[in-house]
Amino acid sequence: MNDHTSYIIGVDIGTSSTKSIVQGMNGEILAVFQQAYTTQHPRPGYSEQDPSAILDAVKAGIRAVVAKVGAPPAAISFSSAMHSLMAVNAAGTPLTPLIIWADNRSEPQALALRNTPEGQLIYRQTGTPIHAMSPLCKIMWLREQEPAVFSQGAVFVGIKEYVFYHFFRNYITDHSIASATGLFDIHTLQWSAPALAAAGITAERLPLPVPAGHIIRGLTADMAQELGIPGDTPFVIGGSDGCLAQLGSGAMDAGHATLTIGTSGAVRMAVQQPLTDAQARLFTYLLTDDIYITGGATNNGGVVLQWLLRDFLQRPLGDLNELVNEALTVDIGPLLCLPYLLGERAPIWNSHASAAFIGIQPQHTAAHFTRAVLEGICFALYSIKTALSETAGPVRKISVSGGFTSSPGWIQLMADIFGQEMYLQQESDASALGAIILAARTLGWPEPDNSKVATDKVFKPDQQKLEGYQRKYRRFLKLYEQLEICFIQD
Repeated sequence: MNDHTSYIIGVDIGTSSTKSIVQGMNGEILAVFQQAYTTQHPRPGYSEQDPSAILDAVKAGIRAVVAKVGAPPAAISFSSAMHSLMAVNAAGTPLTPLIIWADNRSEPQALALRNTPEGQLIYRQTGTPIHAMSPLCKIMWLREQEPAVFSQGAVFVGIKEYVFYHFFRNYITDHSIASATGLFDIHTLQWSAPALAAAGITAERLPLPVPAGHIIRGLTADMAQELGIPGDTPFVIGGSDGCLAQLGSGAMDAGHATLTIGTSGAVRMAVQQPLTDAQARLFTYLLTDDIYITGGATNNGGVVLQWLLRDFLQRPLGDLNELVNEALTVDIGPLLCLPYLLGERAPIWNSHASAAFIGIQPQHTAAHFTRAVLEGICFALYSIKTALSETAGPVRKISVSGGFTSSPGWIQLMADIFGQEMYLQQESDASALGAIILAARTLGWPEPDNSKVATDKVFKPDQQKLEGYQRKYRRFLKLYEQLEICFIQD
């Protein structure tokens, strides 16, 4: 059907599923396969996954799309969620589940390190805020709470490194994923000595860092047969999902930010130097060795609305869009929501933060509570955008993507709160497409024609509403400031 030089597979290893996409040189999407898996929460604050289930999803995706296209690929390139960690022994056997980004168990270690001179140096070197999400803090937790596992752990890896070990029997990590660990010096492109000292490990217990465009060949014979591809198929190690989403969205020009809301959310922008924020509100991760992605992520996106619908209002999840539309018919009112249901990352980096409603009055209905949640999520993202503007320069354009774009009213609300146009992206698979673009560049191919990813619709702000939202945003900031002490756990 297709010559083997005509397409690239982009594999995006996400939090809830792995998606494999085939794109031809002309930009046509030839095949898509997605396989889901679950997250376990065995104790409060714990978020774990089974790495073998994710490995199975990766293998199933490659096998399925190759079979559908009917010819082997020119290359396979990878995007992956950040901040995951597991300990493996000398035989490559996992000693822990995969501890993912949402896991907060290491918050005591993060708090103890964050404001020390050592912690501030580590942030400046690595660009990763000191927070429980980071593998640095997860390793510190293992050393203190699971010393037997810590001592038996020959290597500490994330999910992509685990997958590549099963494909090629060695441990490597790309600079992009490494730069999100809190252990990697984004200036020298080496493991950070102060971070290693804080973790209590040497560089030999981490994977070998390589550039995002690094190509590895030589699948094990069994794996090549299982995947249905030649053993010498080039694998491009790729980067992190957030950085590659920026590339896949075509948002690489100065001042062009991306805003995405799925389960969580983020605001990001590409810059040409390794900026760090003086107030440590933002991350700075590598895309390639001369392009950096700076911004911030919120833990609380669509997951808060799902909780509101399922557990608070006790309505079927299928009512979500109906409820959002209903909420947007009520006026801006005094009801205010801090949406920190799962703690928070940027810009406050407080795992103990929790959600709150303030200003409840007798006339408030389900629609009012829903509107307050929508506004709260928007305010949280606006606070990230404000920090980004102060650190990296003006945000002149915002492209939006993710599950929230299925609700035009929510996009319009975001435009009204930001006082800025929102450019809707048609393409929802930006991370996988970014992996494909990276592979094309690595192979020296013409980049795929991603004109289908171009802007579809522009949502213009209602400037008459801006002043009201700015007043409410100032109340939002003040509310967190007043309640912050209440979030401290004894």
